[in-house]
Amino acid sequence: MRVLYVNHTSAVSGAERSLLALLAALPPDVEALVASPPGHLSEAVERLGIATTPILDTAGSLRLHPLHTPRALAEMSVAALQVRRAARRHGADVVHANSIRAGLELALARVSPAASIVHVRDCLPPGALTTATMRTIAFGARTIVANSQYTADTVKRAAPAARVEVVHPAIDLAEFDPARIDGAAARAALGVAGTRRVLLGVVAQLSPWKGQDTAIEALRLLREQHLDAHLLLIGEAKFVARATRFDNEAYVSDLRRLVAEAGLEDRVSWLGQREDVAQLIRALDVLLLPSHEEPFGRVLLEAMALEVPVLATSVGGPAELVTEGIDGYLVPPREPAAWAQGVRRVVGGPAQGRALGRAGRLRIAEAFDAKDHAAAMLAVYERARSDR
Repeated sequence: MRVLYVNHTSAVSGAERSLLALLAALPPDVEALVASPPGHLSEAVERLGIATTPILDTAGSLRLHPLHTPRALAEMSVAALQVRRAARRHGADVVHANSIRAGLELALARVSPAASIVHVRDCLPPGALTTATMRTIAFGARTIVANSQYTADTVKRAAPAARVEVVHPAIDLAEFDPARIDGAAARAALGVAGTRRVLLGVVAQLSPWKGQDTAIEALRLLREQHLDAHLLLIGEAKFVARATRFDNEAYVSDLRRLVAEAGLEDRVSWLGQREDVAQLIRALDVLLLPSHEEPFGRVLLEAMALEVPVLATSVGGPAELVTEGIDGYLVPPREPAAWAQGVRRVVGGPAQGRALGRAGRLRIAEAFDAKDHAAAMLAVYERARSDR
């Protein structure tokens, strides 16, 4: 089977990490080609020994704007032409768009007779634009793959006629194996931060919906309660163009001001984009995912596989992964006091954290292995190819 994968941006976030995990787990009889803008993603793909072909970067916002919207449509039209040409050169049986924007490009490309698959990993806000976007994608796709039932439900509300299948993300258990990472050494490498009694971390792009402000406020409360805690912010503001949905640069400035006003400059480490995420997660006592709404939360897979306890937002896909009180806790977003209380529940005794961690590893091994994920995706491809 020949598959063309399409990604609209060169930046590497959760969707791209999931794509890389899928590519690494594909069987030898799948001939993969990845169409993406040149940059970090294409470099990572090529390190896997998989060929890439360049397309135009179309990472702008989907919101309507008198200047940015026409430009985004023009860019997507150019990228769509490049995708169509790549599909023909590759002789693709399946074209798999890895995002909503890539799905719009695929709808414009009209790659028939190849089967069109669109992976939806985001939950857009309700409204006419979201409805139009999802219906356009559904019109151009033989199958929409959602990363959670929560995401699937948002797609179906906007495009009831869409054919939607749920395939949860997965990870390489060998890569995120706690036995191969010395947690104490990883913690020591963090300097002063690693000497604190409780080390917390948020691994996410710096963007308002990811809720780093909630984590900072929770840290302030914990410090007022005299808990010796420290917070690692791992990630950067990836999308900073004026056309993006959120003003992420302004958000980062607000976060820094929040830290300063709370007197937490020596308790918050800004680590930026890192290649050693597995080591950093392994150093933590608790991983936080305080998003306002989370389609799934791939970093939860990584932390749980590494036997690190997790606190995750109760809104969205994490409820399909985290079993309350067994392998983690679900906490309402935008409620710092609840997050501070959650941290105390986890770190109240070392046995509690270890039990959550062990249960988390078992949960991921049972249901979220990359090879099983690849098999599920190939089954989706076969069903889409037969539906002609």
